[in-house]
Amino acid sequence: MVQLKVAVWYNNKDIRIEDVPKPKPGPREMLVKVISCGICGSDIVEWYRLPRAPLVPGHEIGGEVVETGELIKKYKPGDRVFVAPKVPCMKCSYCKNGHYPICSNIKDRMPGGFSEFIIVPESLVEHGTYLLPDKISYDQSTFIEPIACAVRAQQLAELQRNQTILVMGCGMSGLIHVKLAKKKCKIIAVDINKKRLEFAKRIGADILIDAAENIHERLIAENTKKADVVVLCTSALSAIKQAWTCVDKGGAVVFFAVPGPDEKVFIPINEFWTNEIRILTSYYCGPPDIAEAINLIETGTIIIDDMITHKLPLNNISKGFQLVMDANTSIKVIITPNE
Repeated sequence: MVQLKVAVWYNNKDIRIEDVPKPKPGPREMLVKVISCGICGSDIVEWYRLPRAPLVPGHEIGGEVVETGELIKKYKPGDRVFVAPKVPCMKCSYCKNGHYPICSNIKDRMPGGFSEFIIVPESLVEHGTYLLPDKISYDQSTFIEPIACAVRAQQLAELQRNQTILVMGCGMSGLIHVKLAKKKCKIIAVDINKKRLEFAKRIGADILIDAAENIHERLIAENTKKADVVVLCTSALSAIKQAWTCVDKGGAVVFFAVPGPDEKVFIPINEFWTNEIRILTSYYCGPPDIAEAINLIETGTIIIDDMITHKLPLNNISKGFQLVMDANTSIKVIITPNE
């Protein structure tokens, strides 16, 4: 029996390369060779992942179709594809109201991408697989889902041209928010890592603030007003407390990252009530956001190659997770399972 290698995650310190039988696609499935798969910040959040462990993680995939079921007509071997982690039904009340991430009828999820090959189930073949344009590389395709999530978050926040956005946390997600907003907004970037702040400056941030400082005071001193939108790309409780003081009247605070379920978050609801401040959550994306992300990359509207700091083979995935956890020298870490 032909075997393939997968990375099985037990916890952040215990990731094992294991052999499993190479699957055969069913009539409406297809086998995809994983060329590139990014490590997402959510991949290292243990409270989120442990209930399903052991598991094969990885949901930022660019790959090549190598075999299709006999009933598949849309794709053929050799096609370069991006596969979404899951797809909404587009028919339930949530989907009809644009709440695609909470679709009540999601059944299939993409098998973990930290694997040499994956079987793409029928629903994802039909509605969650996208042919990669020639201008988008496999490595670049690992940004499609993260960019789509940022697109949705900024739309939910109703971010408008010439407004001010405060991005708290300049890891990969925060920096994507900076890149996405830079052509229409004034951007204030906050992080404790000076290298990441310097990078945020290079890609468009107008004001840099060290997270160890009083962010509110610096914001008013350098921007003369609070931010119209605050995007939390960090789960630190200290950042959340600062966010409350930095959002302007009529503005919005977006939880793009959240603290653990045991953490208690105090909301100054009385102040927010009188100032019409919105608190939003945003954790995934929908088909329109994915289409927009592909367009942004293909047209060069958003440049992402400069964010790729590390590429590692599958057998070195533990190092990749450590790089993401350390959050020091890495921004985007990509695993290449077939190298």
